[in-house]
Amino acid sequence: MTVKTQAYLVHLLTASGAVFAMLALLEAAKGDWAMMWVWLIVAFAVDGIDGPLARKTQVTVNAPRIDGVLLDLVIDYLTYVFIPAFALFQSGLLPGWTGWLAIIVITFMSAIYFADTRMKTADNSFSGFPGCWNMVVLVLFAIKPGIWVILGAIIVLSIAMLLPIKFVHPFRTPRWRAITLPMAFGWTIFGGWAAWVGFHPDSWAHWGLIITTLWLLLAGVTQQVMYRERL
Repeated sequence: MTVKTQAYLVHLLTASGAVFAMLALLEAAKGDWAMMWVWLIVAFAVDGIDGPLARKTQVTVNAPRIDGVLLDLVIDYLTYVFIPAFALFQSGLLPGWTGWLAIIVITFMSAIYFADTRMKTADNSFSGFPGCWNMVVLVLFAIKPGIWVILGAIIVLSIAMLLPIKFVHPFRTPRWRAITLPMAFGWTIFGGWAAWVGFHPDSWAHWGLIITTLWLLLAGVTQQVMYRERL
């Protein structure tokens, strides 16, 4: 198999995320939140794999007809933002005006962030919260905190999109990657298991989700404080 063929196959792998997004949306339309999250986690796993493969096969050189960055952003918006926001509203976790406020803030702010040409830092981390609402909303589905806790978290993270706060990329941020990468794999496993058992309140996966999510959210700002980094 030629390198060019391999590069185009990586694009096809990335595009498969759109299929998983549709499968997740169909489950959401039926109110089967557990299966919706299973498909979104499959999409999350694909998103974690295709980036390293794209760099290895040099898709910009060997498969230039397809813009892999644009393709990835389109699918990320569906699986990271749009469908999780819909699930948050439709599931009733945020009833009434709180649900409307949440979906407006999440979708609007994320659209702006995804178009920000300065979203990446010098060490390939993210500047500002990178719109990973799938991770946040999944944890909310699992632990089901109060309405005001959910709304407060959404507002804080939405504001964090605009601030010079560092958020690590599990694959591309060099510092602490030996910890961050296993944390990302762990989040995928814990999230998949929590969804598979229907978010049973006694599931051990919930604690794993909380720990891995906190690491992925706070590792970047901790680096900023410890090493006095500026974005």
